[in-house]
Amino acid sequence: MMAPDAPGLEVKYAPLAISEVEADGLFEGYASVFGEADMTCDVVLPGAFRASLAQRGPRGVRMLFQHDPKEVVGVWLDLGEDARGLRVRGRLLPTIRRAGELLVLLREKALDGLSIGFRTVEGRTDPQTGTRALHRIDLWEISLVTFPMLPTARIAGVKNRPPDHPEHRLVVSLKRAAGLLTA
Repeated sequence: MMAPDAPGLEVKYAPLAISEVEADGLFEGYASVFGEADMTCDVVLPGAFRASLAQRGPRGVRMLFQHDPKEVVGVWLDLGEDARGLRVRGRLLPTIRRAGELLVLLREKALDGLSIGFRTVEGRTDPQTGTRALHRIDLWEISLVTFPMLPTARIAGVKNRPPDHPEHRLVVSLKRAAGLLTA
């Protein structure tokens, strides 16, 4: 899928699995998972982000809302490849109005997607299957989005709070109310 305002910039969507998001907006998970075809038959291969991450670093990759460059909503603190995919750790900046709204939407599970915005540096399409293997990607941004395309790229965890912390108790009670916890 091409981003509307950036010729040649492609985007890939992935849902977030949000169990809790810290009040300060900190979250972590996967923005892309290796070896799995998304809904457009693209497969990101291990090592695809390596050169781009080495060149840009986390602060050189923007955190946007809906791929809109006017909607910077946070910062990436850590981006890196591991055996599973592109692992991300970032923080929404709640003092930015849109980021504060997104924090509420994430906590209420009304927003559940991540999407990468990139340019393909090296990719090959299998003429028989139509599947495109992405060998090298120039990563520009990772967005919080409404509609995900890669179901297995998810937020895996959030900053831990001690069990007696008021925010931890609130999250536990919200999970129970949503039927996510039974004990």
